[in-house]
Amino acid sequence: MKSYLDETVNVYRDAALAPDVGLCCTTTPIWALPGLDMPSIMLEMNYGCGSTVNPRDLVNDPTVLYVGVGGGMEVFQFSYFSRKKNGVIGIDVVDEMLGACEKNLKDAEATNPWFKSEFVDVRKGDALNLPVEDESIDVAAQNCLFNIFNKEDLKKALAEMHRVLKPNGRLVLSDPVTEDPMPESLKNDDRLRALCLSGSLPLNEYIKMMTDAGFGTIEIRAKRPYRVLDPGHYDTDEMIFLESVEVCAIKDPMPADGPCVFTGKTGIYFGDDEYFDDGEGHTLLQNSPLAICDKTAGALKALGRDDIYISESTFHYDGGGCC
Repeated sequence: MKSYLDETVNVYRDAALAPDVGLCCTTTPIWALPGLDMPSIMLEMNYGCGSTVNPRDLVNDPTVLYVGVGGGMEVFQFSYFSRKKNGVIGIDVVDEMLGACEKNLKDAEATNPWFKSEFVDVRKGDALNLPVEDESIDVAAQNCLFNIFNKEDLKKALAEMHRVLKPNGRLVLSDPVTEDPMPESLKNDDRLRALCLSGSLPLNEYIKMMTDAGFGTIEIRAKRPYRVLDPGHYDTDEMIFLESVEVCAIKDPMPADGPCVFTGKTGIYFGDDEYFDDGEGHTLLQNSPLAICDKTAGALKALGRDDIYISESTFHYDGGGCC
């Protein structure tokens, strides 16, 4: 019997040979960057469920790794911020997808005077055994790829990303998640797993796998409705609601009291003093909201004060936090 990884290769070989605009369903707007002319074929081959390109990650001429090149859209976008030879490394296991990506990058070179295809180093490789040196990457990314893996392979993929990142480097990813139970029949469906649907985990479980891999800071940057697996079309008795998340996992040293996970919580002090200092490095100015990680939110709640408001998670965090 073919494994789910074999089926994944088949799915994306077909998608490379004949672009399938319905294969994935991103709800994230495509970055419109000055002077960047996106070839239409790259948009047709956008097989992600979100975006991994964020300008605030891409400073100081970074070296970027992107795993699962697809039609080349995101490696092309990343090269906008890293205009040097081999500044972006694109990895894929499917020969036909590598070929399509290289062709599409040549098309982009023809209409973008700033871009040279040599900015992107396209390599054949496996997410479970990356052909990349230790601590050589500033920003690593994947979009709707890790969702295909079973848990043991997902652990390996996250460990590989952690290995190749420099200290304080960033893993930026987008994947479907679900809080609804996923039936074993769907988990074991090789094609649904290859389509990045039935491998969806609860968000907190996915976060824990990242922190178990050694990432000390996690930022949940977005969470959006994605798809529905309904009893009429899938082998499930209950409707399963999928959301896509955009996450940044930072290779920070692990704090002694555990990782800092930002899910969009905010603390507001509204007491009589000018500020509140918790003695742990967190200062809340009077009626000035401060983004706080879930760990700090729990500690502040445990104080039992009636002059500190802690908001619920918005699952949208964009920096400026407590840690």
